[in-house]
Amino acid sequence: MTIFISIVGLGFLIFIHELGHFSASLALGMRPRKFYVGFPPAIVKRTRKGIEYGIGMVPLGGFVKIPGMHRPAPSDVDHALGRAVADAPGLERPTDRLRRALAAGDHDEARAALIELEATADGMDLSEPTRLEVEKAGTDLGDSLGPDAYWRAATWRRVLVIFAGPAANILLAIVIFAALYMTTGGKATTTVEGVRSDSAAAAIGILAGDRILSINGVAMTGSLIPRTIAGSDGKPLTVVVMRDGSKVTLGPRSADNDAGVYRLGFMLAGAGLSPPEAARESLVTTGRVSQGIFTSLGRLVTGEGREDISSPVGIVQGSSDAAKQSTNSFLWVLGLISLSIALLNLLPFLPLDGGHIVFAVVEGISGKTVSRGIYERVSMVGIVLVLLLFVIGLTNDIGRLS
Repeated sequence: MTIFISIVGLGFLIFIHELGHFSASLALGMRPRKFYVGFPPAIVKRTRKGIEYGIGMVPLGGFVKIPGMHRPAPSDVDHALGRAVADAPGLERPTDRLRRALAAGDHDEARAALIELEATADGMDLSEPTRLEVEKAGTDLGDSLGPDAYWRAATWRRVLVIFAGPAANILLAIVIFAALYMTTGGKATTTVEGVRSDSAAAAIGILAGDRILSINGVAMTGSLIPRTIAGSDGKPLTVVVMRDGSKVTLGPRSADNDAGVYRLGFMLAGAGLSPPEAARESLVTTGRVSQGIFTSLGRLVTGEGREDISSPVGIVQGSSDAAKQSTNSFLWVLGLISLSIALLNLLPFLPLDGGHIVFAVVEGISGKTVSRGIYERVSMVGIVLVLLLFVIGLTNDIGRLS
């Protein structure tokens, strides 16, 4: 069940990302054509005010179709209509007219050629696949020639639309952290909130709800407990807790060495902070985690930090483990994953959002549109890098799971 919750949580984070793109493009005049929860094929869809809303069969994330992400080029005509013209040579004349218009940069003539193409297709006895191909080409090329096309927009509008996706994930992480700081994630108490099933704490019988009185005879406060355990250097620990009104002595047992830090494997409940304090702590946490993520990515360049990378398999497993511990643990991990999605998407490589932002700025400064061919070649480099990260992460996850 926790695996399912984790998958739904990951899908929700991707949905929030796409919702950011959708909301910003709608607000800035680049009216989206499609907004899906999940990926096609569609289980159900409905068109409202020119936007197709749907639920996809693949239940991870979602996607937004923003019109005219690239300036239309003659090669787009060949790609979109090549098979249709081969099947119906009568479409060659308007197709060639469209190709020549795009080569000349005459978009009024290109729109006229599209109208001629659609009229010609309507008067012909086309096969169903060919008719669908012509309709799709007319829609896609028509969108890229329209006044609300992404490539036509001012640079700042394009940057905002692309940045809105990562920004939505960052905002969600801040909200989750703040909510947790306001409830149980603030100042640590001495009450145990959860215990890992495979931990030293579970082995000596520490239970959720226990109130820790002392460790090795030293009276404890909420902030002193983790420092005492971390500083034990593997020496046996005896824990005295208050349980159901009675003192219970547990241990002795050495803490586990977890990546150089000694832990017994339990979490303490926290006392909620005031809204201003929670907001401040949330921003501080977001900054620290962001710095840590960028540091890990920087270490990859020098050949280090490989073990820090996880694939979706590891992400789901980690959030599932957190869900087994407590709802709060799951929400903490969800916030961390949301922040990771945002920062990874801001890396300056196509097809990531950061790459689109870089190209939008370059085109804005130069005043020239980068050709589709360059976009595709640079995207291939980015895809290879993303796949490499995925393979490294998957290898790490398989090693951890085994």
